[in-house]
Amino acid sequence: MGDFNLALVIVAVVVCIIVFIFNVYLLVNYQHPDDANQAYFPKFVVVLGLSVAAISILMLPADVANRQACQHAIYNGACNLTLPMKDLWLAIYILDAVLVFFIIPFAMFYYEGDQDKTVGKRITSALLWVGTTAIVCGLVLGILYGLIGKVDFTVMHLSSSTTSFPNSWDFSSSQPCISGARQCSAYSASASSEKTWTMRTTFPEYVVALATIVGSVLFAIFGGVGIACLPLGLIFSFIRRPKAVITRSQYIKEATELGKKAKELKKAADSLHQEERSGSKGRKWRKNVKAVEKEVLRLEEDVKLLEEMYPQGEKAETSWAMTVLGYLAKLVLGILGLIVSVAWVAHIVIYLLISPPLSPFLNEVFIKLDSVWGLLGTVAFAFFCFYLLLAVIAGAMMLGLRLVFVTIHPMKWGATLMNSFLFNVGLILLCSISVIQFCSTAFAYYAQATAAQEIFGHTLESLRGIRYLYKYNVFQIAFVALAGLTFVYYAAFGWRRKKPSGRFQLSS
Repeated sequence: MGDFNLALVIVAVVVCIIVFIFNVYLLVNYQHPDDANQAYFPKFVVVLGLSVAAISILMLPADVANRQACQHAIYNGACNLTLPMKDLWLAIYILDAVLVFFIIPFAMFYYEGDQDKTVGKRITSALLWVGTTAIVCGLVLGILYGLIGKVDFTVMHLSSSTTSFPNSWDFSSSQPCISGARQCSAYSASASSEKTWTMRTTFPEYVVALATIVGSVLFAIFGGVGIACLPLGLIFSFIRRPKAVITRSQYIKEATELGKKAKELKKAADSLHQEERSGSKGRKWRKNVKAVEKEVLRLEEDVKLLEEMYPQGEKAETSWAMTVLGYLAKLVLGILGLIVSVAWVAHIVIYLLISPPLSPFLNEVFIKLDSVWGLLGTVAFAFFCFYLLLAVIAGAMMLGLRLVFVTIHPMKWGATLMNSFLFNVGLILLCSISVIQFCSTAFAYYAQATAAQEIFGHTLESLRGIRYLYKYNVFQIAFVALAGLTFVYYAAFGWRRKKPSGRFQLSS
């Protein structure tokens, strides 16, 4: 068992190093050229936030492996030699909450501050905004914790009368009690024996619980949409792919139209910039800014599609071949993703929404994989958790381009500004808490007796004021409903090729 624990610690350290290196790679390749060799603090926050999100997802499989390290121990203190997972969970999620509500907003305020101001003034301005947020959040958390920061556990009060020690033992299914009694009060307790046991939760657990509630709302929306749009988007991207290279005359015609559209957008952007300088930044101005941002994204998509349909240069044939292979890869990944998405939705319905569950389903799959090889089920478990986080990101990107009230922060290879990076990292961090809570509930049979189950399974689902959201599966029902609607949407409209955007005019 000691060797197993040592191996687990080594694997955890190696994974953390790999995650850190991979996140640095993402930052370097996604960052905008304007941010090169500057904005070091926001970059540090981005790498830290992505690392915390990835490690938090991996901690649940690690928690399961940590439990397995002492399940066959022959002495009572064996589990004291394993990793202190409950302390690690609380530490990682307190750090998650601090990043989401304080450090990332500070980095965004600092990065988006007036460049004409000195560094000291930008820091002061960012601290004022974050300080105000901290005071408000602290007051709200303190008041809520003082008033309703308790957990209500439903327990059964059992009691039994005493009797003389018998000379012989004679037990059976029809004779469960001592001294010939056909029934005993502890064995056949009535429903009226149920009591509510109330205790105050710890403040760190309460902070994690409230952050999970906020994340669960976003998770139900983005995850429900993303679990369908992630695979179907890849499949329908293959269906709408360019079938052949266009002629040069067609390319010139399309390029001319896109050039005209670009001039219109530049003219609109210049007009909005003049309005901003004059101080007339009203509701109409903000509406036009969002419209311009949306049209710029559409224009960039049209330009990318045109470049795919008419590759140029000395390696034009190679470029076209890579384009074809890329769409084939999307088809394969889309089909595999669709299988995983269907398995996720089916598992939620079979194991969570139907009471009692029809089958443990994926829980049994993971257990059988563990019987084949010690960590195979844990790896599959980690994959399903990561896939759910990818679905949340896909859903956020899809809805972010279509909802008026969501700020557009696109992630693009080699063209992502730090404020967009920080926004998306905050969203990922906020949803990662709910992904873990959702996975610990969905795979409760496989992840039983873990520290995550204690925090997310017992405390969270018994917290006063919000336990009914989990008792009646509100988030799971919303998740499945939005997944179904997204499947229907793609079935009805996903196969249609996008029409080129027409002339653009600012609203008057």
